[in-house]
Amino acid sequence: MSSSVAVIHVVDDDPSFLAAVSMLLRASGFEVKTFQSATEFLSCLAADTQGCLIGDLSDVDGLELQEALVKAGNAMPLIFLTGHGDVPSAVRAMRRGAEDFLCKPALETELLDAVKRALARDATEHDERTRLRELRARFARLTPRDCEVLSHVLNGQLNKQIARDLGIDERSVKRHRTSIMTKLSVQSVAELTHLVHAAGLHRMDSRHHPVPNGTLPGPIPAR
Repeated sequence: MSSSVAVIHVVDDDPSFLAAVSMLLRASGFEVKTFQSATEFLSCLAADTQGCLIGDLSDVDGLELQEALVKAGNAMPLIFLTGHGDVPSAVRAMRRGAEDFLCKPALETELLDAVKRALARDATEHDERTRLRELRARFARLTPRDCEVLSHVLNGQLNKQIARDLGIDERSVKRHRTSIMTKLSVQSVAELTHLVHAAGLHRMDSRHHPVPNGTLPGPIPAR
């Protein structure tokens, strides 16, 4: 469990609103950081940052901000607090994982309740995000050819079949299989398959690196 302090990050382009919300949250015992733009916030975001985010839909489309958090590897809970809300936007935000969608001016009790839920959720999900980062860091050590061989191994192919499909000799396939097992710290194909599932990886990108979420990697065409 991380000992980092959970922080409430508030993003809004209205300085008076930032001051009022941060005063309320600090008076309630929370640590707060304020930002006047999503760009400013994202430039300070680290993968291990803990807490939650309060943002406005009007600032660089808050829904895009949700996606940016995911891409940054830190999908911390997001509370929308906006004066530009509508039902379709609220539905999209909640479907994408927003903790709550509140309209300005929100009741203090509503906002504080949403923040408490968001922090509790982040405390649970932070450890899972950390575990996934550590697992995926192992896969990041693989070379493009390792990834090609890995894809075929996971499809149950024999060394000679992999060699034929990739246009290399069996000795090279064996060498890459050993490299994969060593870098991923596994002893068998069963462990390897479990690790791929645990890391949430399902396919390779254009550089033959694992891509999160979904099913197992499919075969890579020979170059």
